[in-house]
Amino acid sequence: MSEIEKKDQTSTHKIGIYLWIWGLLFVLSFFSYLVDWYQFQGLLRWSLILIFMFLKAGLIMAFFMHLFWERYALVNVLLWPMTAIACFIVLMVAEFKYTLFTRIFYFFIGG
Repeated sequence: MSEIEKKDQTSTHKIGIYLWIWGLLFVLSFFSYLVDWYQFQGLLRWSLILIFMFLKAGLIMAFFMHLFWERYALVNVLLWPMTAIACFIVLMVAEFKYTLFTRIFYFFIGG
């Protein structure tokens, strides 16, 4: 085969891997529903919900968006937006602390 013919061929993945991922998504969704069923409250509830949510989102992104097989796409799709979100969160926390400080300062000291 020539190089051009090799580049034109598309790679397909076995159906079994997708069935395993569907199964894992079903199991993670089942555990997510169990959090509500057993009526967990407080930090435990929200921690479990977020953990199951991130696991399901990671599986969907990795396998159904084919990011598991593409390193460059993984970096561009995950790393840069998450870095930007983290920067925005740091800026919001800094602004929150400044706003809280000024409100408390003017509340106790007066305008």
